[in-house]
Amino acid sequence: MIKIYTTILLCVIFFAGTANTLFAQTASIAGKIVSEGKPVALASVVLAETNQGTVTDSYGYFLISNVIPGTYRIHISYIGYDNIERQLTLKNNESVTLTITLVNNRSMLDEVVVTGVSKATHVRENPVAVVSVSSKAITQTTAGNIIDVLVKNAPGVNAVKTGPNISKPFIRGLGYNRVLTLYDGIRQEGQQWGDEHGIEVDAYNIHRAEIIKGPASLMYGSDAVAGVVSLFPFIPNESDGKWHGNVTSEYQTNNNMAGNGFRLYYNKTHFLFALRGAYRLAKNYRNAVDGTVYNTNFNEKNLSALLGYKTSKGYTHVNASLYDNLQGIPDGSRDSLTRMFTKQINEGINDDIKHRPIVSPDELNTYQLSPLHQRIQHYRAYIKSAYETGKGNIDFLFALQQNIRREYNHPTKPQQAGMYVRLNTLNYDLHYNTPKIINIETTVGVNGMLQHNKSKDATDFPIPNYNLLDAGIFVYAKWKQKNVTISGGVRYDIRQVRWNDFYVKTDPLTGFNQQVNEQDTTGATLQFPAYTKSFTGVSASVGFAWHLTNNVSIKANVGRGYRAPNITEIASNGLDPGAHIFYIGNRNFDPEFSLQEDVGVSATFKAVSAEVSLFNNNIQHYIYLTMLADANGNPLTDAQGNKTYQYQQAAAQLYGMEAWLAVHPQKMEGFSFNNSLAIVYGFNKKQDYKKQDINGEYLPLIPPLKLVSNIAQKVKLRSKIITMLTPKVEVEFNAAQDRFLGLNSTETGTPGYHLINIGWIAEIQYLPAKTMQLLFEVNNITNKVYQSHLNRLKYFEYYSQSPSGHTGIYNMGRNICMKVILPF
Repeated sequence: MIKIYTTILLCVIFFAGTANTLFAQTASIAGKIVSEGKPVALASVVLAETNQGTVTDSYGYFLISNVIPGTYRIHISYIGYDNIERQLTLKNNESVTLTITLVNNRSMLDEVVVTGVSKATHVRENPVAVVSVSSKAITQTTAGNIIDVLVKNAPGVNAVKTGPNISKPFIRGLGYNRVLTLYDGIRQEGQQWGDEHGIEVDAYNIHRAEIIKGPASLMYGSDAVAGVVSLFPFIPNESDGKWHGNVTSEYQTNNNMAGNGFRLYYNKTHFLFALRGAYRLAKNYRNAVDGTVYNTNFNEKNLSALLGYKTSKGYTHVNASLYDNLQGIPDGSRDSLTRMFTKQINEGINDDIKHRPIVSPDELNTYQLSPLHQRIQHYRAYIKSAYETGKGNIDFLFALQQNIRREYNHPTKPQQAGMYVRLNTLNYDLHYNTPKIINIETTVGVNGMLQHNKSKDATDFPIPNYNLLDAGIFVYAKWKQKNVTISGGVRYDIRQVRWNDFYVKTDPLTGFNQQVNEQDTTGATLQFPAYTKSFTGVSASVGFAWHLTNNVSIKANVGRGYRAPNITEIASNGLDPGAHIFYIGNRNFDPEFSLQEDVGVSATFKAVSAEVSLFNNNIQHYIYLTMLADANGNPLTDAQGNKTYQYQQAAAQLYGMEAWLAVHPQKMEGFSFNNSLAIVYGFNKKQDYKKQDINGEYLPLIPPLKLVSNIAQKVKLRSKIITMLTPKVEVEFNAAQDRFLGLNSTETGTPGYHLINIGWIAEIQYLPAKTMQLLFEVNNITNKVYQSHLNRLKYFEYYSQSPSGHTGIYNMGRNICMKVILPF
């Protein structure tokens, strides 16, 4: 990886020094954006379908220099104003000056999205339920990781959590391999079936995000039956030939989390460059019941680089990134009398859980990870291109990823990994957008991946060494006529999974298991018999969006999604040490198919905006986990208390809704009152569970009803330094969840709770065109003791009940957060 970054930096130095002499024929666009005679600061000015653009300064001025001569569409937008688009033709060495007046329209909140469609399109024209999370929303949200940021900004999105830094996205009650995560259009492949690690991306480098709520297999293939979380990294859009950058620094008091990130970027005429990095570390988090929760600390590093070349016809980007995370592995073991956390120091039958030593205060209050921890590394290198070809255009993506996952769970031999797997993935994607014919835009494409997973020097083998081949072909079309848009398409996928016999035996010197060669299997156990199977599936989608008036729109969509069983569902036969679960899979599983109907209505007026989305999702061959129990109903566990779960398959149904209401009176400039509501119900349709209530009728990991309300008021100050102050208050209510999978104690019910968060955002102008943001926020200000229903730590308890009646581990207590974003 060091060689890659060295090569990139050398190329940048060369390109930066020769760009002016090679490409001297350029043009520029300058101007001022105003509204009601006043300048509009921070308005976005972009040359459509290019990476060139900028934002206006505090006086409303902008400049886009070093533009290649040609014809462009210039797009001007700012939240609360009507968007404006004009066409310009620029000649060699020409300088164009514009004065553009924006019309105030507080109802104009229609974001442009690209996920799940052939070209960028407005949300109101996309029949699929999709949410766009802006750069502003991301930077002004304080949370433990990027998924938690999205949860706060997108109704219907939740997260299964295993501590502050480990969050798995759930959309409308479905997660893991049913939610596809994209990074700059690339499938994020990193053993995502696991509970105990999060999404391997740099949160400080995510510029914006889009979330599809519902089957999106049409564009992406397997694993998108619940939806897509699409993360877009920062790409420079200023083209003034100057170096720019920013620094992000934050601190959170609950777990002493300290984070620092930087961006350094350059963009001129044909070439652009960006270097980005981040470092975050935290101690163990705290709450009023558990005190300091042992082994929830982490240490995360990120580094990435971008080198791009652009013309008036398109662009090519070459990217590389690395992610390295050290993460504690909590197990919840405690002293039976004091409920203080204890630690494992022996192995196997020598490990007496009831008499483990108590963790010392020094071990609780440290950034240093314990010997029992995991290390996740993710490397990514890819090339991404988009160019016009006649009246159409072609998009190409080719990526290489490597995910390395080690889990150290041997206290007597801390350098020996219990799990050590390496996953190599090659991704490819080719789209052709045909010329528009009779108002019809058509896209045809092919995409897929090749994978190879291998266990290295490990002692636990929950999955085999396997090879995976995935390919899909699709066609998508969109027809637009006046106020009506109809779109849809069809896709065919094939996925082949195979592995050879996988033998394991005990090493007599260490007493640990080890993988053995197929040529010498004496005394070995065949843990994974050889397997080869192909899965195929047809995905489809059709829907419409209709603008009844300028203010009211309706849309509806029917989508069929496909998902091949993941490797752990079909192959598992062993302990996952990080999850503290012994998994058992099923080699005879069929693919999942979902059929979801969506209906949505949105209304946007000058003082009020609202949206309601309803959905119904029926899944064939739904795969789920249930705990195994003995004849007395007690969970099957090993010597360390690890429970056994088995994958099963049945039909399922999920239905629910999301609603959103925003109040923004024109007479109260800067005031906003936003409210969101989300609810989902999930049912196992297996005949044996009909009317069995919590004894099998309900699906696992279904979030309860959630209501979030926040109120904010922007206050423009007369100060030349602090130009804006925005105080805000947020109340989050989660209802009790009494519809849970209680069969064999797989899940337990969860009481309802509410959280109150307060804070403010200050904008500080320290240079004429540079504004620093200072954020201060207190989350869970009342220090509420609560457990989220999707908090896996609520089950990390070896004793069923404490003297005070509390069980499991609770969520984070009061947390004071401070963040500074300083551009330069």
